[in-house]
Amino acid sequence: MSQAHENSQTNESGVEEKIHTDFKKDMTYGDYLHLDQLLSSQVRLSDHHDEMLFIVIHQVSELWMKQILHEVSAATQSIQNDDLEPAFKMLSRVSRIQQQLIKSWDVLSTLTPAEYMQFRDKLGYASGFQSYQNRLIEFSLGYKNPHVLAVYEHQPELHQRLEAALSAPSIYDYAIMAMAKRGLTVDPETLNRDWSQHYQPNASVELAWLTVYRNVNQYWDLYELAEKLVDIASQQQQWRFNHMSTVERIIGFKTGTGGSSGVTYLRKALDHRYFPELWSLRTLL
Repeated sequence: MSQAHENSQTNESGVEEKIHTDFKKDMTYGDYLHLDQLLSSQVRLSDHHDEMLFIVIHQVSELWMKQILHEVSAATQSIQNDDLEPAFKMLSRVSRIQQQLIKSWDVLSTLTPAEYMQFRDKLGYASGFQSYQNRLIEFSLGYKNPHVLAVYEHQPELHQRLEAALSAPSIYDYAIMAMAKRGLTVDPETLNRDWSQHYQPNASVELAWLTVYRNVNQYWDLYELAEKLVDIASQQQQWRFNHMSTVERIIGFKTGTGGSSGVTYLRKALDHRYFPELWSLRTLL
């Protein structure tokens, strides 16, 4: 026989309510979120207090990246289906998530160089450079770099997933296709290219976006899409800068744990700009 228990409480209107407290057969909050598994995943390899912060920051960041990929994938499908409006909220959500990721560097920067050195050697070759979700985000936004796949050659399934993402059109490619479908002139070479190669700015794309921005009422949905993409590009650049600044603050110009050049690599990445024509057209308006 079920041993259900109900306690009473009075709500703001003075009405007595029953609170269910028997969870023997019902799914609980912890069950739904798999908290036992989630909260037991912070395994320190040293006895240093601050290693917990280092682990939590990176695990939380990976969870947010998972959500970014979820949103960008759905937004891309929406654009591909010529149904732009649902993508706007998804892309706005991505921008908000990016703000959370940017702020996480402020928390990690409370880790001093002396403190980090107490457990850095325990990381072995593990490095944020190896974050495959970050690579998938870069690919989905159009920053393609075939050379990074070598990092994942020892993981065949993961390597295959990354290779597929590398060879697929990015959300920006689909945005350009959407302009062409609306009758705006776009160079055919841009619409039929090797998607695994890094996107190169094209004068016809710049002119098409310029037409959108000069005729907002006629192309409102394309204009709104463009501004959502600019928001994401801007936040992505800010995330990169804060990443670089935090790394420099903690380890200076030392080589990264995974063998990357650390700050030097991160500074070079800042030179890349997502969705280039959406920036260059501003000078022409």
